[in-house]
Amino acid sequence: QTDEVFLEAQIQNITTSPMFMEKVSLEPSMMYNVAELNTVDTAGKSESTFGARTYLQPMDTRQYLYCLKPKQEFAEKAGVIKGVTVIGKLDIVWKTNLGERGRLQTSQLQRMAPGYGDVRLSLETIPDTVNLEEPFDITCKITNCSERTMDLVLEMCNTNSIHWCGVSGRQLGKLHPSSSLHLALTLLSSVQGLQSVSGLRLTDTFLKRTYEYDDIAQVCVVSSEVKQS
Repeated sequence: QTDEVFLEAQIQNITTSPMFMEKVSLEPSMMYNVAELNTVDTAGKSESTFGARTYLQPMDTRQYLYCLKPKQEFAEKAGVIKGVTVIGKLDIVWKTNLGERGRLQTSQLQRMAPGYGDVRLSLETIPDTVNLEEPFDITCKITNCSERTMDLVLEMCNTNSIHWCGVSGRQLGKLHPSSSLHLALTLLSSVQGLQSVSGLRLTDTFLKRTYEYDDIAQVCVVSSEVKQS
């Protein structure tokens, strides 16, 4: 749903003695910034999820998690990020119980290139909880991931629970390659519970090709009495 990439690395001590994990870091490729998700904030202080002791016992395994986000100059270019598969490399430094240092640096790690198709629709804003039969707003981002200019028309199809407010068949105009537009839409739900936002259709009038978007997101629908209480 986003351009974020999550990397999970499992590191195991296959020696017969404990080792001190001095550093485990991810060096991102030039198109990404990385955030390490291996700490927690306790009383305003950042602490490792592995505790104060960074020793890895024989045959023990640890899981390290990292989040990569495209740099701003690349995030705005859908066609560029779409083709990027290299995300970075892991740098691991440890010491044995005798003080000997070891280091392992992986080759460049790869990811599967996302299949956006020609037109990508992503959700920018949506409320978590809405009232039954009361309109609510969402914001969509439409990106042209192809190498040609499109002339788009938006159609909104109601489902059994989700009803779109507004005129269907709206002309969005021309969208150039790697360009995006933001779209504010209003809808309401006639059924309580967790409902799926579905029923958007984009048609490229140049090629007479229609792109269907269902299960875009989910929203929790409650009665107004429940929400107020």
